[in-house]
Amino acid sequence: MRTETAPRPFGPLARRIALYAALIVLAAPFVIPTLWMVASSFKPLSEIFASPPSFFTDSPTAAAYGEAFAFQPFARQYFNSVYIALVVTLIVLLVSGLAGYAFARIRFPGRNLLFVVVLIGLLVPSEVTIVPLFQMFKQAGMVNTHWPLILVTAFAAPCVLATFIMRQFFIALPVELEEAARLDGLGRFGIWRRICLPLARPALSAVAILTFLSSWNLYLEPTVYLTSPELFTLPQALTRFTDPYGGEMWNTQLAAATMTVVPVLVVFLIAQRQFVESLAHSGLKG
Repeated sequence: MRTETAPRPFGPLARRIALYAALIVLAAPFVIPTLWMVASSFKPLSEIFASPPSFFTDSPTAAAYGEAFAFQPFARQYFNSVYIALVVTLIVLLVSGLAGYAFARIRFPGRNLLFVVVLIGLLVPSEVTIVPLFQMFKQAGMVNTHWPLILVTAFAAPCVLATFIMRQFFIALPVELEEAARLDGLGRFGIWRRICLPLARPALSAVAILTFLSSWNLYLEPTVYLTSPELFTLPQALTRFTDPYGGEMWNTQLAAATMTVVPVLVVFLIAQRQFVESLAHSGLKG
């Protein structure tokens, strides 16, 4: 006996429209402030906080971007943030790739206990360790240099999180791949470099984006370790755009903030496909 199924209240098109509408509503709190920042960077200072607010202006100007570079060594500070973030990202990719593979594939006494100890590093706030680290770097003569920013970021929480991500990815890889590589004469390092690392591009992309963003947004550590303006990074530089009376130079500051977003967008656009894939899948796809 044939039974009739009740018609679905919403068709595929209606569900898709509802999904997109929900995504737009959820994205609005993040997108609108960014659009306002970019639009206001092209406005005269008198129109930034005009009432009623508006995204557009009748007299757009890019003078604030020139003022950002003329007011302080902004170009040098921009370069500082870029090269520190790139160096930290490369170090974290190398260390987490090796450590993640070791924890996932190499059996040694106390492996799981050591991995738990490593993960505990995620639970320790950076504010707790900043004072003893400052004393250590001061005794080593590294204060007011970029070495503390590179070392602390590359071997602290971002590296721990990256190691966890890489370990989970390597665990999901089929063991048969390593067995076949051993039959071809590859050693442990050769298997990691030629077999596991190329397959881990999605996980490496996720690690690269998260690490670059973490280093790019550092504020506490540069404030503690750096005193010379030419060594400052962008988060510090953005707080220095004030007029001779101490007032905020809003248009110049918004122009500088807009330029700080560009490298992060570039890194994400380059690695977004692998990043999304790493979040959606674990290991090899069937």
